[in-house]
Amino acid sequence: MTGQEARRAKRYDGRRGRRSVTGWTVERAAEELLRAEEARADRGRLTDEWPELDLATAYRVQDEALRRRLARGERLVGVKLGLTSRAKQRRMGIDSPLTAWLTDAMALPAGAAVPQGRLIHPRVEPEIVFVLGERLAGPGVSAARALAAVEHVCAGAEVIDSRFRDFSFALPDVVADNASSAAFVLGATRLPPGGLDLAAEAVTVEVDGAVVHTGTGADVQGHPAEALALAANSLAGRGLAIEPGQVVLTGGLTDAVFAPPGARVTLRFANLGSIELDGGVTA
Repeated sequence: MTGQEARRAKRYDGRRGRRSVTGWTVERAAEELLRAEEARADRGRLTDEWPELDLATAYRVQDEALRRRLARGERLVGVKLGLTSRAKQRRMGIDSPLTAWLTDAMALPAGAAVPQGRLIHPRVEPEIVFVLGERLAGPGVSAARALAAVEHVCAGAEVIDSRFRDFSFALPDVVADNASSAAFVLGATRLPPGGLDLAAEAVTVEVDGAVVHTGTGADVQGHPAEALALAANSLAGRGLAIEPGQVVLTGGLTDAVFAPPGARVTLRFANLGSIELDGGVTA
């Protein structure tokens, strides 16, 4: 590459974003990740090919991918958090969870099988889920204020599916990849948050009847409402808020488990009921 070509490649364009010396842009990254998802083809890290990719730019990739999803007919239904576990944050070198988007195309009905035919290497994790009754906008939202905006709480099962080979990624990669979003199921039990001790809400994760993980709501930022508040405050930095009726997946209470074809994953919550996910069949 000549010096002139390098300078042209680095030029900033307010509409398209920063172009790296390797030709990467926000739009190209969003297109690549959506193509990998649609083709069920994992890939190497973006950061290996685009070393300049930082968190702020990664969130722009995430937002561009959402714009493309909405343009093809999907509807925004909520927000998810990732890396809410303190241990996972320490491993990734961050001190706050990640936020990402949920659309109606990701929602699965209760009793549905893991959609193996459109996923690469799905894993399942248990979540405490909030459905908002009123708008929640940061900055400065506390856990108490966040919980006051909640209409009801339910159990959730999130199916995650990284577009990166072997779930191997750096922090900007997973942010750009919408925090490994794939699908989610909401439990049938819907309860108001008042009177529930969500920090103590326990869950067991079973695979084919064998318990493989246990956790509580305290494993999510100390309390799921803290994760909700962090989501609102993080989104405020991008001029966004969580709207009434939107779903918020507050993060995994345990490590995710693989969901291979033929397996049955059962999430048993203390007060929020149970969710069963059939592993489906080989695509």
